[in-house]
Amino acid sequence: MNGLIALCATLALLLLVGAALGLLDRERFVLRWLLVAALLVAINDALLTRVYGMAPDLLAGSDLNWQGKVLALAATLAIAAHPRFTWRRVGLTLAHAPGSLRAALPVVLLYCAFFIVIAVVFPGGTASAEDVAFQLTMPGLEEETFYRGILLFALGEAYTGRTRFLDVDWHWGAVLSCLLFGMTHAFGFSENRFSFDTLTMALTALPAFIAVWLRLRTGSLLLPIVVHNFGNAITMLL
Repeated sequence: MNGLIALCATLALLLLVGAALGLLDRERFVLRWLLVAALLVAINDALLTRVYGMAPDLLAGSDLNWQGKVLALAATLAIAAHPRFTWRRVGLTLAHAPGSLRAALPVVLLYCAFFIVIAVVFPGGTASAEDVAFQLTMPGLEEETFYRGILLFALGEAYTGRTRFLDVDWHWGAVLSCLLFGMTHAFGFSENRFSFDTLTMALTALPAFIAVWLRLRTGSLLLPIVVHNFGNAITMLL
């Protein structure tokens, strides 16, 4: 129930803030796509949590959420295959925009350096082989295909205005997707109260902007997935 309450609060914030941003530029705002984005967030959250614990746990012997991640990833890939989305449009392609890899390399190095510093400042404990395997695969595969894939696409359809900055066409949807990613990690509900961790929000939302830049600049989710998993696993490997 706590997870469902947190989701409802997150969706309420998304719709309120999203509608307010849309009113700033009504001619380039498509409400139905904001509603689609909210529905995508709800589906993703339900699958990650095994419908808030109501679905059977088929991997009860593991403390890691392999089942939830795999189900959420499968749903994201299925949605991405819909003709209104398509895998290529959401970035599920190995093809990169011409010249983008050379431009992306310094950003990738900066991203990796940031998480190496975090790993040194906040060293992780002893990790099992399963922990390392999980962090090297599932977070990047599931979260990037969702947040920088179908969700970013849907929000980009909701806000059709674009602002060119750093060789990328930004839109309000890109900002909202990053904030939602941070909220997923920093916002919760337990013991009859909401909680919000500012540091966690900063350490997740800010790198999300780098991942969005990589996705928009290259046209592919490949680099965001790679650097995401690197950032998650490096604390266990150093």
